Amino acid sequence: MIKIRLLAVSLIIVLLVAAAGCSNTNSNNSDTAGEELNEKEWSDITDLANGSKVRIFMWGGDEGINRYMDEWVAPNLKEAHNIELERVPMDTNEILQKLSTEKRANKEEGTIDIVWINGENFKNAKEFELLYGPFSEKLPNYQNFVDTESLDIQYDFGTEVDGLEAPWGKVQFVFLYDEEQVQTPPANLEELKDWIKENPGRFTYPDANDFTGNAFLRHVLYNAVGGPEKLLEDGYSEEILTENQEDMWNYLRDIQPSLWRKGETYPATLTDLDRLYSQGEVWMTMGYNEARAESLIKDGVFPESTKSFVFDSGSIGNTHFLAIPFNSPNKAGAMAAIDFLMSPDAQLAKYESTYWGENMALDPTKLPEEQKEKLANMDRGASVLPPEKLSESLLPEVDAEYVNWLKEHWVNEVVQKQ
Repeated sequence: MIKIRLLAVSLIIVLLVAAAGCSNTNSNNSDTAGEELNEKEWSDITDLANGSKVRIFMWGGDEGINRYMDEWVAPNLKEAHNIELERVPMDTNEILQKLSTEKRANKEEGTIDIVWINGENFKNAKEFELLYGPFSEKLPNYQNFVDTESLDIQYDFGTEVDGLEAPWGKVQFVFLYDEEQVQTPPANLEELKDWIKENPGRFTYPDANDFTGNAFLRHVLYNAVGGPEKLLEDGYSEEILTENQEDMWNYLRDIQPSLWRKGETYPATLTDLDRLYSQGEVWMTMGYNEARAESLIKDGVFPESTKSFVFDSGSIGNTHFLAIPFNSPNKAGAMAAIDFLMSPDAQLAKYESTYWGENMALDPTKLPEEQKEKLANMDRGASVLPPEKLSESLLPEVDAEYVNWLKEHWVNEVVQKQ
């Protein structure tokens, strides 16, 4: 009897394995994942992805983003590639903890196919080998429509991307100003310094511990070292800081007496700076989103005469990416889905204020003529700079250690040096 039962169990297992091998589910390409996918033609990869399910784990705290994924991406991806998309809301640090646990347990088939990631999270994921790849160069839309030579594509907050993630979207630092008070905005930091001294009390920036205030300081740092390239080449370097920091601190000390309240105090947050701007105490504010003024103008918080500008030397942009975990059960499906999310149609739908309204990961000059025309006809608002201007001025983020360094030293070098 025992032998018969064992035989029956063995037959069931054989049948289940055979059935799994014939079915086109998430595990349909697990044996062809990894290096073998990179040797396949793109048509073969999309064939493998056809009829499968892809799970994207991503932050779910924005209703507009969620609607974009559920109402636009999911049905269009189904129509284009016959892929069912499941959006799983989860904070990125929790996703990485899950992947780390699976890595330690040698779990070769997980439950995550795509993760939305960038910055310190990507750095950690790359260091601990939690990601599959390189894969991005295999994607047709990456090759056709992305400026692959751009530093913000090659580096993610100073960490080399190395094909382990594909760009999905961007936000960019801009200055906002009241056109009725500032007829000609400054073109660089030197002109800004002159303007501040000519208009005492009408400019300030947030504390270095504030994300936006720190970004303003990084522009001054970039200027002091001659651009971000050297910071990217060497990673975090105390030597570079030692050689160039005095130029940066001197600039900030020089403008301090002409700042709002003579630089004796600084806005603690961007919200505080926005309040000063809305009340007319200062004539400029700033922010890490090129379209952020539009809703504030609509709500009557900012004056209708608000416009934006960037320096001729460029403005820092934050690119965010999509990656595939090392143990994704459906790597072919993940690649097809990511390529679709990078398509001109998907990027333009994301660009519209109907859903998300953020900037594209694509180079607008590389778009097909039909999409170029559609982009040109989109109205993001009078305060938002043209996409071509933003694209040509984009500067990459550098190692996050520079952010921490500015936080640690700004008070001693500037605030307490008055």
